[in-house]
Amino acid sequence: MVAVILSPIYILLILYILRWNLWWLSACSSIFRKKAFRIIYSFVFLFISLSLIIAFFIREPSLKWFFKHLSNYWLGTLLYIILTVVIGDIIRFILLHIKRVNKVKLHSRKTFIISGAIVTFCIVAVSTYGIIHARDLKTKKYEITIDKTCETGDMKVVLIADLHMGYSIGHSYIEKMARKINDMEPDLICIAGDIFDNEYDALDDPAAITAALKSMKSTYGTYACWGNHDISEKILAGFTFGSKKSLTDDDRMGSLLQDAGITLLNDETVCIDDSFYLIGRKDIARVRKIEHIRKSPEELTSGLDKSKPVIVLEHQPKQLSELSEAGVDAHLCGHTHNGQLFPGNLTIGLLWENPYGLEKKGSMYSIVTSGVGVWGPDMRVGTDSEIVEIQVSFRKD
Repeated sequence: MVAVILSPIYILLILYILRWNLWWLSACSSIFRKKAFRIIYSFVFLFISLSLIIAFFIREPSLKWFFKHLSNYWLGTLLYIILTVVIGDIIRFILLHIKRVNKVKLHSRKTFIISGAIVTFCIVAVSTYGIIHARDLKTKKYEITIDKTCETGDMKVVLIADLHMGYSIGHSYIEKMARKINDMEPDLICIAGDIFDNEYDALDDPAAITAALKSMKSTYGTYACWGNHDISEKILAGFTFGSKKSLTDDDRMGSLLQDAGITLLNDETVCIDDSFYLIGRKDIARVRKIEHIRKSPEELTSGLDKSKPVIVLEHQPKQLSELSEAGVDAHLCGHTHNGQLFPGNLTIGLLWENPYGLEKKGSMYSIVTSGVGVWGPDMRVGTDSEIVEIQVSFRKD
């Protein structure tokens, strides 16, 4: 539904940007003012701009792969085109209304060419950096102390989320992730949802991905919960498109996890080594689409021995107060990507109580990771792709 609403706005925006491009190029050289060039340039620009729509409708696998990749790079670049062009327009408008500014120089061809060149350089530089940086997988470390005893002793927990395996994230990147995790020698591995990116058929090599995930080693195993993208659903530019009737729970996603030796917890609890509880919670957005029912924090922890540590694995960092009051000691999440692209990392805090990092709610630790992969634009600017290493200490009696 969101895609339908945004489509006319998107088209108008593209035409606005194209107009500015042609205007600037025409100022740079008479060659760019020729009709043939303007037609060819407009065609190429619109072809790239509409690649996300083409990718949505096309069915041939190799062509779909090409257009998906093209559109994912384009979406990130578009953000910085919009920022620079719109900001440039605002600055120009302000300068026009300042009396001391030389209006002749402001309107000069030289000023226009130089400002356009600066804008173009910034767009290309930031976008190129974002593409490269998205694959630079970092390690983020936290230390927490839970005021309970645990027979396992202190633990090293690895938290990953938002793999978004599909057109942008393939088997080679998952293999890289698995090697990094194994180098950490964790006691427990937790995957906080959005393992897939809505389309199982987008996986470049399911067998290799399964093998990579299976290769992750830990003392107590690997556990996961679903996220809002772990569902077969049509996506256009990252937004859902279609009715709820078309949504399905693709069994192949669950089968891949099972084959990889990953235990899926769907509003379920396990008591690991008879020492601590791990609860995997259903995702609220996924529940609204296909599952319809999920347990409250109180229902999740009801009947548990609260003298033992209680860890909740969930995709979205919601209901922090309720979880803390229900006796949860640590809440491990993803989903936010920490905004993924600047300036999203500056505004994401307006939407979430804990948008990223480590915070404490009552006696509960809330840890939110920016994720391993990317959503939509295949870029990261101002944020990191990361694996989280949590050193968990317990009370010593």
